Amino acid sequence: MDLHESITPGIAGTIEYVVDENATARSLVSGTVEVLGTPALIRLMEAAAVQALEGRLPLGSTTVGAYIAVHHTAPTPVGMRVRVTATVSAVEGRRITFDLVAHDEVEQIGHGTHQRVLVDMERFTANALRKRSG
Repeated sequence: MDLHESITPGIAGTIEYVVDENATARSLVSGTVEVLGTPALIRLMEAAAVQALEGRLPLGSTTVGAYIAVHHTAPTPVGMRVRVTATVSAVEGRRITFDLVAHDEVEQIGHGTHQRVLVDMERFTANALRKRSG
């Protein structure tokens, strides 16, 4: 399967999440306030990118995160819904680039760029496990 046939610019994935105490900056030790923490926002952005690729990858393959740049521009309190969209902007070889945007119920709260790389799942896992054996 040619990656360029199954994954093209414009394909998008969207994740919605209601902020809870486990996703706050205080809980994630990335700050001291009870608002959506940047690590939680990044997790949602990666999840949206993975969702965009569901059912589009060659058998035995997966993608791994290789790069992310995020601007977290506004706070979101506990209990508010967040919607994150990752849209494919480029496909170059095995590298897939996404434009990221996040909104809460009031405003845009973040944006950025994420890249994922297509890998053979078996080979990638074997390479990781080799680190254990010395």
